[in-house]
Amino acid sequence: MSLDWFRALRDVVVSSLRDSWLPFPVDRSICTRWREGLSFDSDSNTILYTSCLYQLASVIERAVAELERFGVTKGGALARFTAIGAKILGKALLRPSDEELDRANRVVRGIYGMLRALGIRFRVLDNEPYSGALLYELGFVNEFADYAKSVYKVFRDNNVKEVITIDPHTQYTLERLYPRYVPEFNIKVRSYLDYLDPGRVRVKLGEFTIHDSCLYARYLNKYDLIRGLFRGKADVREDPVITGKDTSHCCGGPIESTYPEVAGKVASNRVRELARLSKNVVVQCPICYVNLRRGVKLSGVEVNLYDIAEVIEVIG
Repeated sequence: MSLDWFRALRDVVVSSLRDSWLPFPVDRSICTRWREGLSFDSDSNTILYTSCLYQLASVIERAVAELERFGVTKGGALARFTAIGAKILGKALLRPSDEELDRANRVVRGIYGMLRALGIRFRVLDNEPYSGALLYELGFVNEFADYAKSVYKVFRDNNVKEVITIDPHTQYTLERLYPRYVPEFNIKVRSYLDYLDPGRVRVKLGEFTIHDSCLYARYLNKYDLIRGLFRGKADVREDPVITGKDTSHCCGGPIESTYPEVAGKVASNRVRELARLSKNVVVQCPICYVNLRRGVKLSGVEVNLYDIAEVIEVIG
């Protein structure tokens, strides 16, 4: 791993967050299209907070492909040139395809629909900032601490008392990291999964295995909660090693932006493991989804990937 590339990556992420509240130089409109035609409770102190991660996950996937194609992680002048190019051409180069965006928006709208069906009242922020998770995950702790303070100020200025998250990276960042680096942080943080009543959840896929988010399963205590949503409603293929809480393997993220070849090998191995249990794999994280999708391509193993929000719905 080249220090030139690492520094260039830090500069791109930090400057993009400063300019647009997003970690990459992309069109902000990709974050808000899911809201079209939907209603929100403008007087609520609770927000549905997407952190734009479902939409950004496909951007990350495309960026990784470019990194591998040009070999920029090897550093030198090429790393610096690519970082400059990313700033200038990012909105065109890193734009997700319409198909990828449509799928991401369907997932977010599905989560919105489940919360609405449960009678949960919430609003959204007009200019929603990214959580900053990538800064911390890449080891830019000082930059993360400064950025977290800025995001907290946005929440405070908008009178936010409670945040509903929709992915494990955002949940972990707000629940566990913000209180550590923003001492005054006093906002309640809950995942949309915490609101779901298993008695009102219908599972739309008959047979599958589960790829757990490391953050949800091992650090946020959602391993059993997620299985409770499926219990008695689907044939969930499990193995004590392949899908165990403490033994299941990583998807390969988020090291894809620093060690794309290693991440690809990890993802390929994970796909092969999961395929031994089922050709249908349900994930809970957009980063896991894009990494395993890459693993499918690299391994040549046929696997159908679904987000959990694509295979469940609230009824009654």
